[in-house]
Amino acid sequence: MRRWLEEDVIAHGRLPLLCFLLGFILGFVVIRISVRMIRAQVRWWPGNLKAGDTHIHHMVFGVITVLLSGIGMIAIAEHSTPVTSSVLATFFGIGAALVLDEFALIFYLRDVYWSEQGRTSVDAVFVALAVTGLLLLGVQPATFLDYDDFRESRGIGVRIAVLATVALNLLLAAVVIAKGKIWTGLFGMFFTPLLLIGAIRLSRPGAPWARWRYGNRPKTMGKAIARERRYRRPVIRAKIFIQDLIAGKPDVEHARTAAEIELRRRVVAAPPAPPPHPHLLPRRRADADEPER
Repeated sequence: MRRWLEEDVIAHGRLPLLCFLLGFILGFVVIRISVRMIRAQVRWWPGNLKAGDTHIHHMVFGVITVLLSGIGMIAIAEHSTPVTSSVLATFFGIGAALVLDEFALIFYLRDVYWSEQGRTSVDAVFVALAVTGLLLLGVQPATFLDYDDFRESRGIGVRIAVLATVALNLLLAAVVIAKGKIWTGLFGMFFTPLLLIGAIRLSRPGAPWARWRYGNRPKTMGKAIARERRYRRPVIRAKIFIQDLIAGKPDVEHARTAAEIELRRRVVAAPPAPPPHPHLLPRRRADADEPER
């Protein structure tokens, strides 16, 4: 552990990133414990903060913490030391955790913390942890590129080839995300073969790609629905169980029931794409077949 910290983290200037990750985990764990204690109405635990009749969400403190720590990192960027950068990164991670813990409130513009939509916050936290963990391990987007050679190369052909490869990578990521495979598209930016696999395989039935391409192909849509139900069921069960464990309902049977409900609600065929507007259709020459007068 010490060797990894010195050789892979500190030596490569990733100590602030590690402190951000630790601060993020600390902030998320502490705030989740706090809200669970408040919900359980534990007498000795501090309750919700209010300004008059207005409940102050912890997202507000997260925004303030992110803003102050971010300004601090910018202000001392030229004269910063590893210690100051790490301290500010830790506070930035804590603030980011407080904000993402209420991401569902921001997304839905209403308080859905303990509802089904509130699980969106847990998804956002998982994404942030995954991306930060990959960056901490030294995995960067488009790892097939050698950025040092690109910067040092003076050949126009090499630069054009690299930029074309990056554009292709982004195009594949767009196709994968359009097929509804968000996690595959995310990790595919770090491991390009995942993008190739995701782009070739069937789209999820409710995704935009299925709407555009499978609307008039019932056999393909049926195959996508069957595949989605078969492979998504265990994933959804595990996901709901973990989310409920964090959010407040650690019940195995509930995870199974909720998974079936989510499958019935989400695994449906996308509606066909709307027909093109009449003005976009090629015009017919009304008098083409009429004899001249």
